Amino acid sequence: MEIKEIKGYELVKAQANTSEDFFNRSEVTYMHEGTERTLHVLYIRYFEEQLQQFTPFSGNPVFIVGERGIEFKEIAALACLLQDPQLINRKRMYINTLEEFRTYFDAANMNRLQQIVMQLYKGLKPGVAN
Repeated sequence: MEIKEIKGYELVKAQANTSEDFFNRSEVTYMHEGTERTLHVLYIRYFEEQLQQFTPFSGNPVFIVGERGIEFKEIAALACLLQDPQLINRKRMYINTLEEFRTYFDAANMNRLQQIVMQLYKGLKPGVAN
């Protein structure tokens, strides 16, 4: 599997009576067996306020690559994919509990994740072995 792109963003209200502004979406695009795929992870924005409880990160940006600050919402989907390779067969995922969210962010994966993101932004082809 080769990571092609990561991105993340805060959702905004499409209509006044919706709750979209309480959520973030993280995406990771990758090549797997010759096919480009994207995993979309939707989660409650409040989880980012709790980062210190389950990651080595204290806030955003979570780390710097060159001059670019990497936001947590940009790496969340990649972290999920690294922790659970079975997600390779999914397109979308919704996480609505902090306990579930926490399971995707162990210390070993955070080091690996940082290496992958650094390679990605330095123009190298980051591969992830399953």
